[in-house]
Amino acid sequence: MKFLRNLLKTLLILIPLFGVAQAKISKNKQALAASVDKHEAELIELSDKIWSYAETALTESQSSKTLADYAESQGFRVTRGVAEMPTAFIAEYGSGKPIIGILGEFDALPGLSQKAQIGKDPVTAGNPGHGCGHNLFGVASLGAALSVKELMDQGIIKGTIRFYGTPAEETIGGKIYMARAGLFDDLDASIDWHPADKIEAAVQSTQALIDFKVSFTGKTSHAAADPWNGVSAVDAMELYTTGINYLREHVKPSVRIHYLIEDAGDVVNVVPEHARIWTRVRDSKREGMYEVYQKVLKIAEGAAMMTGATYEIKLVSGMHEILINRTGAEALQKNLEMLGDITYTEQETAFAKAIQEATNKPQVGIDGTVKPLRVTEKDPPGGSTDVGDVSWISPHITMSVTTAAKGTPWHSWAVVACGGMSIGHKSIPYAAKAMSFTMIDMFENQNLIDAMKKEFKERKGDYIYKAILPDGPPPVPSSSEE
Repeated sequence: MKFLRNLLKTLLILIPLFGVAQAKISKNKQALAASVDKHEAELIELSDKIWSYAETALTESQSSKTLADYAESQGFRVTRGVAEMPTAFIAEYGSGKPIIGILGEFDALPGLSQKAQIGKDPVTAGNPGHGCGHNLFGVASLGAALSVKELMDQGIIKGTIRFYGTPAEETIGGKIYMARAGLFDDLDASIDWHPADKIEAAVQSTQALIDFKVSFTGKTSHAAADPWNGVSAVDAMELYTTGINYLREHVKPSVRIHYLIEDAGDVVNVVPEHARIWTRVRDSKREGMYEVYQKVLKIAEGAAMMTGATYEIKLVSGMHEILINRTGAEALQKNLEMLGDITYTEQETAFAKAIQEATNKPQVGIDGTVKPLRVTEKDPPGGSTDVGDVSWISPHITMSVTTAAKGTPWHSWAVVACGGMSIGHKSIPYAAKAMSFTMIDMFENQNLIDAMKKEFKERKGDYIYKAILPDGPPPVPSSSEE
């Protein structure tokens, strides 16, 4: 009878592991999985709260507090308002080496409010929504940190687990300000994940990015009575965009340049005195990004000269490309394969296909299969993240986990819908287990950390990391701007 009870107890622990083979999972990883399962309902509740708050960059006061309060209630030492950002925090447990960091985001995107249902239908028209799944991101990362912390409580492992609550990834890159403040400097390694439409250990880099605004200033006059007495700031801006668009023919395929006109004067019958345009330059390598950036600055100077306007460049921020660590990714890959695929119900598959139909995508459902480790490409596809900055400070591992229907347009209402229901919810325990398993590998095996550090140093070379930021504090909006 006692044997049967123990067998049943073991099966109950292993069932939530998405079909993992018993022979492949260690006792400590079983304990991590059991911890995640124990807290799963709480984690999903936290995610749904953050999904409903849907707060944009540097205004994530409720979302940040929800995560920080939960971490504090679970025994973490929480430091709030780090790096001069009220919504940034660190939750730490343990002491000494190794120090393993785990990143968590929670900012939403403007204008993507959406109910957790099929068909575009905002909760409140024009309000933000979690079109990148960050409501899931931060919660699953904290769940992973909590499971590791509970092993530390039992004296099974030693060291420090540190969760970073990182705001404003979608705009200024909160991690860049945290990096400038030295908050990642003592890490032995770090890990994170990102919502996606597939499961894989990520071994593709991202694009380096520089984000800046160009303001042109001219002189007003009546647009009909004496336009010759005016200097049009909008003319200068239009010449600037024309120069950028001609430049596109003469840059490498890995380069991206995009802009948004923020200000183009006030009224049509006045020669406009002011104009402002928000610009981003990207490339697969930081050096290539800087090269194109310098050309764009000359275009701004030329546009001002041609019109007689003056101009000003205001740096917003810049992001490094991710420095890949294949040694860490290989360890993560083994744990993904150990966990196996995520399975979905008929109702979830039908929901996904309806989302695909509504967004004009092939109706193929959801892909919950674990992908094999890919070859690292020289030039990655589009996209940038401030995780890149962390990866130039310590060895970093990252992965994707399915949270939405296959082929779903990202940064859209469709991702918001999936992130607020069971398709998104299933990613939380899965991601938490995959990351906690990989972190325990590092805590138990110093050789793994040493090998990751060796690769990190080889790939980094003699480059000394420096944050691409303007002088001064982060641009935290006042309460009236929120």
